[in-house]
Amino acid sequence: MRDAIRMTAAEVETFLQGQKTLIVATIGRNGLPHLAPMWFAWVDGELVFCTDRKSQKILNLQRDPRCSVLAEAGESYDQLRGVHMEGVTEFTPDLGRVVDAVVERNFGEVGDDPEAREALRKAMSRRVAVIFRPTKIASWDHRKTMSGVNP
Repeated sequence: MRDAIRMTAAEVETFLQGQKTLIVATIGRNGLPHLAPMWFAWVDGELVFCTDRKSQKILNLQRDPRCSVLAEAGESYDQLRGVHMEGVTEFTPDLGRVVDAVVERNFGEVGDDPEAREALRKAMSRRVAVIFRPTKIASWDHRKTMSGVNP
């Protein structure tokens, strides 16, 4: 059954491109998971996000770059689908590329207005950009085997 509901690599990428929010799990100082929803983007085959540089998740990632992420969808059992990835993160100095991708994905194109883009850059000046590199991927799509079945 597990193999029957597993997504292909292309299906994983398509699914992630259709989602806005990831649940990001970092490891807190006390060893417990710290979970936070994050907007993200898929840029050139990389999962990226940006957040306040003083946020708890960034403090956790500075201490330990390991992290896991989850994207899921579906309101009934026969429609459940998702992707869970374990991996490591790295901080990238290319904040502009990440901000542009996340903003365009979630707010639409900012356009050619230099004032709007500059205002956005200033608002993002306290943020840091993160690249997530998966080491393990698990996926499921119950629609593949349970269409029309709702236990």
